[in-house]
Amino acid sequence: MTYLDHAASTPTRPEVVEAMMPWFTQHPGNPSGAHQQAREARRAVDEARDAVAALVGADSSEVVFTSGGTEADNLAIDGVLRSKGGTPICSATEHPAVLEPVRDNGGIVVPTDEAGQISLEALAETLNSIDNISLVSAMTANNETGVINPITDIAELLEERFPSTYLHTDAVQATAWMDLAKYCEGAHLISITGHKFGGPKGAGALIIKKGVPFLATQRGGGQERERRSGTQNVPAIVGLGKAAQIMMSEREILSARVTDLRNQLEEKLIALIPDTFRTLPAESNRTPQIAHLCFKDVESESLLFLLEQEGIAASAASSCASGAQQVSHVLQAMGIDYEKASGSIRLSLGWTTTEEEINHALNVIPQAVTQLREYSK
Repeated sequence: MTYLDHAASTPTRPEVVEAMMPWFTQHPGNPSGAHQQAREARRAVDEARDAVAALVGADSSEVVFTSGGTEADNLAIDGVLRSKGGTPICSATEHPAVLEPVRDNGGIVVPTDEAGQISLEALAETLNSIDNISLVSAMTANNETGVINPITDIAELLEERFPSTYLHTDAVQATAWMDLAKYCEGAHLISITGHKFGGPKGAGALIIKKGVPFLATQRGGGQERERRSGTQNVPAIVGLGKAAQIMMSEREILSARVTDLRNQLEEKLIALIPDTFRTLPAESNRTPQIAHLCFKDVESESLLFLLEQEGIAASAASSCASGAQQVSHVLQAMGIDYEKASGSIRLSLGWTTTEEEINHALNVIPQAVTQLREYSK
């Protein structure tokens, strides 16, 4: 199988699995307990917390472990609003894990430009026109296209003109490819999840910087400094920490290799298949892993079906939208017309992607598109 759906989930690294295994079978302790087995578990959680903090440039005390990116996004928005009240804002291309809680809390959705980046002008106008905006949420990199938002510019805007408004960024798709300690330095809350960069599913984190008003939405035993109660998933947290360590040491080399493979894939598909378009403008600032293309006179779901028959796994949009039989809200926000959007696919690469897989895709995709176009005549 040629796996080109890393943006949905990337394979767990063997070193991560190895690090996790003893915590399933040899160490049963609950980190909240007082005996030796509990202390060992707590030490493992603390070491993972240190690794995640280093990955995002935070203090260890600011790291809150969650079940993944969706919970981290929900928790960021609901936790601030429960404490501070007010109105939240997000961009129109956010993941539903941000869009839905913003809308549920009476928030405002700000338009984007043709690349899907939040409009700083529209954001500033909204902040100026509405009192008591408490939170702005803008993803670091989009989960469908990979376009990068100007997080530093947003942070500077808030710091200079709206200092009582907090900034949350969903960095789920950026963690493997960008230096979050640098790029998200101005954000007050940062969401990540392990399975996008070689960690296990079911383990993520929300970074809550010191001084951010916050009330937990999940109450119980008071774990995670009373910000997210519930017994910690020690094996998954250990795996998340191990993946964070690996990512810090390999990011630069991996990013360069994957960028080269993605460019090969995009450029050759565009050259081989007439009426093929990049979804993003060519000059867009984006992460390395995603090639998002539109094929004229082709339906995405039909193309994905043919690709799977030939051993290629890809997707039409974000993994939670695939199969929905409708154009994604991201492409709609970018102003892409229905005809183009209905023939779009996301080919996403990762740490396991090889040149052989890219060559396989280059052999199969043109034939599949030609076949579908012949059928539609």
